[in-house]
Amino acid sequence: MGLGCLESTHLMSTNTAALQVEGVSISFGGLQALNDVYLEVGMNEVVGLIGPNGAGKTTLFNALCGLVTPDSGSFSLGGKRQKFPRTDNLVDLGIARTLQGVGLFGDLTVLENVMIGAQHLAQTGLISAAFARNTKDEKRISERARIALERVYVGGLADRRADTLSFPDTKRVAIARALVSEPTILMLDEPAGGLGLQDIEWMNSLIKNLSVDMSVLLVEHHMDVVMSVCSKLYVLNFGEVIASGDAETVRRDPAVMAAYLGTENI
Repeated sequence: MGLGCLESTHLMSTNTAALQVEGVSISFGGLQALNDVYLEVGMNEVVGLIGPNGAGKTTLFNALCGLVTPDSGSFSLGGKRQKFPRTDNLVDLGIARTLQGVGLFGDLTVLENVMIGAQHLAQTGLISAAFARNTKDEKRISERARIALERVYVGGLADRRADTLSFPDTKRVAIARALVSEPTILMLDEPAGGLGLQDIEWMNSLIKNLSVDMSVLLVEHHMDVVMSVCSKLYVLNFGEVIASGDAETVRRDPAVMAAYLGTENI
């Protein structure tokens, strides 16, 4: 399984990947946020993106979601090269993302929050998707939302207001909202953040189960999570990939230890 650390002339897989980017560079004014970054997520693979705070993980996630436009680089889905996505065509591309801050609407029910994730299915738009009654769109989206909630084991919370949920349950609902669009690539932004040990174990099992039907790319600071669920890791530091490979290979890499612990502490 080990891929080892790749040289600067890194090699990408010859198999068709669900998602592949290469040579991604992004600068904000005089700050180089990403420099020649590469990443590949295989079909039904769970890949982790890790690194110290400020390493560029969120910037790369934002580039993959259309929130930031790279200065250079290539983007491929299913082996087909295309432009980097825009936020308004993520669903059509089969990409869904959760937010680090959960981002639920507290005054809406759990079901309505998840329905918003499927608003592209409605002919009459977001407002109709969340609030319309007795329409074909509303019924169809409601059914999809309930299925997504059942998939993360919170179907019984559908009629609860989002602001009455426990924090672990808000995490589950946020994932359901991403799943309702039936993505082929699910991007999870710190899914275990703020969770206790029992809920982290549950999250690990969920991610593994989801990978049966989709590819998963996650940013996570909990090393026990990435070591448990990821078949491959990419480590960013100061906007560059300093190591990639299986969990054990990455963990033993001197550059990774230096990035996290400091060279003098190795």
